Amino acid sequence: MGTNSGEKPRRGRPRDPDAEPRIRRYAVQLLLERGFDGMTVDDVAEAAGVGKATIYRRWASKEQLANDALADMFDVEIPDADTGSIAGDLRQVYRDALAFVNRAEGVALVRLAVTEMNRDEQFAVFYRNFLQRRVDQTEAALKRARARGESVRDSADAVLMVQWLAGVLIIRAMTGEPMPRIEEADHLVQMTMRCIVE
Repeated sequence: MGTNSGEKPRRGRPRDPDAEPRIRRYAVQLLLERGFDGMTVDDVAEAAGVGKATIYRRWASKEQLANDALADMFDVEIPDADTGSIAGDLRQVYRDALAFVNRAEGVALVRLAVTEMNRDEQFAVFYRNFLQRRVDQTEAALKRARARGESVRDSADAVLMVQWLAGVLIIRAMTGEPMPRIEEADHLVQMTMRCIVE
């Protein structure tokens, strides 16, 4: 005797909407604890409470998962800013960056980036891509400032703007010097503004 009510039978478990952010979170955690070689898809799956197939349906490789997880964390921790002025944009980004690197997780990530970049070309590619995204965002902020009539020099260099702050943070992370405090963001902004405005 049939019981078909016209509904299609459901197959498999329903998709977990929280799986992707959870997987990314544990991927970053394991990267920080073990480095790229020590992080495995098996361990990420176990920590996130999902099967390996769930991960591989979303990311084709461990490299893609690591890159995506770290990029997502950077974008959450240090989002792009559009405050209505170039000084305001820099202040917000610098404050977010300093808040991040003044936490143990942030310092660990900077150290991991330097170590892995020198050892693993895959990680070096990720970090270059991350910096290029920041350069693109900075270039867009400069264009917005010029369009608003702010006196931004034509010679303002988005690459150097990103690299100089990244360099300060990397040197301090590697030497164990204290990171600039969040309250020092205005001072760093002033230094940058002297170089980019007429």
